[in-house]
Amino acid sequence: MPVISVPQAFNEDDLYVDLEGIFGKSLFLKCEGFNFAGSIKLKAATEMVEAAERDGLLTPDSVLVESSSGNLGVALSMIAASKGYQFLCVTDSRCNLSTRMMIEALGGQVHIITEPDPAGGFLGARIDHVRALCASDDRYVWLNQYTNPSNGMAHYRRTAPAIARQFPDLDVLFVGAGTTGTLMGCARYFREWHRPVRIVAVDSVGSVTFGGAAGRRMIPGLGTSRRPPLLDESYVDDVVCVAEADTIRACHQLARRGFVFGGSTGTVVSGAMDWLARQEGRELTAVAIAPDLGERYLETIYQTNWVQDLYGEDALRPQTLATASQAA
Repeated sequence: MPVISVPQAFNEDDLYVDLEGIFGKSLFLKCEGFNFAGSIKLKAATEMVEAAERDGLLTPDSVLVESSSGNLGVALSMIAASKGYQFLCVTDSRCNLSTRMMIEALGGQVHIITEPDPAGGFLGARIDHVRALCASDDRYVWLNQYTNPSNGMAHYRRTAPAIARQFPDLDVLFVGAGTTGTLMGCARYFREWHRPVRIVAVDSVGSVTFGGAAGRRMIPGLGTSRRPPLLDESYVDDVVCVAEADTIRACHQLARRGFVFGGSTGTVVSGAMDWLARQEGRELTAVAIAPDLGERYLETIYQTNWVQDLYGEDALRPQTLATASQAA
C-alpha cells in the first residue's frame, strides 16, 4: 500500500497519506484529486453519463445541464467535451473563480445564481433555474446528482472496494456529506462487508442535512440547504459538524506540512480528528476521503484577506482540532 509524505503521480485509488505526523493521530487520507477533473466527482459524473447513455436519454443534440457547487461541473464539462455533448453548469456566487474558468476552458457554459431562494437557499435557487431551463427546451438533459442512484453507485463500485482492498482491518471511515452520494455508496458497501465498519459523516455547521439549523456557508462542497434525497441515515453511525473557521485551520495546518487540499478535505480532517480525540486512546484503523486538492481554493481559503473578512483573525491562528469541532 503506497503511503507517502509528498505528492507524486499515481493511481488515485491507491494513494493514502497518514496524517499522524501532522495531527498526532493516525488517519489515512484517501486522496481523490489526482485525475484530470481534479476531484472525486469524476467517478459520479462518469457513472451518471454512462447510465443516461444506456437508458437512451442522450442524443448527439443533447445539452447536459447540472446544478453544482463546482467540482461536478468540472467533471461533467470534461466528459461532455470528450463525448461531444454540450454542457451547462448552474452554480452560485460561492463557486471558486478558477472552477468557473476551468468549466469554460473545457467548452462548458456557466450560469451563476446570485440570489438565494428564501426557503431553499442557493441550492433551491439553482435547482429552480435548472428546471426552468429543462422546461424551455427539451434538448436539456438534467442528470440530477441529488436524486440519481448512479451518484452513489459510483462509490459502491469503486471508492469503497478500493478502500477495502487496502485496509482489510478498517474500523472507521470518515466521509463528507454533500449530495451524500459518496457517503451512501461507501456506507452501503461496508454494511455488506465481512466485518463492521463505523461510518462517520462529516458535515458543515449551517447545513441542514442532518437536522441542524440553516446558516451561512461560504466554502463550496459539503453541506446543503435542503435535505439530500439520497440520504438514508440508517447507514450512518455518527455525525460530526465542523465550523468553516475550523475547516480553514485544518487546510492551513496541512499546507504547512506540504499538502494543499480543498475545503471539503479540511472539513473532513477536522471532523475526523475531533471524533478520534474522543475515543479514549482506542487503537483504530481509520480512513478519511479527501475529495479534491486545493489549487481551486487559493483565492479563498488560502487568501488571507478573504479569510479575515469572513471569519476574522482567529481563523488564521492554529488551534487544536480536537477542541475546534462540535459533534452533532
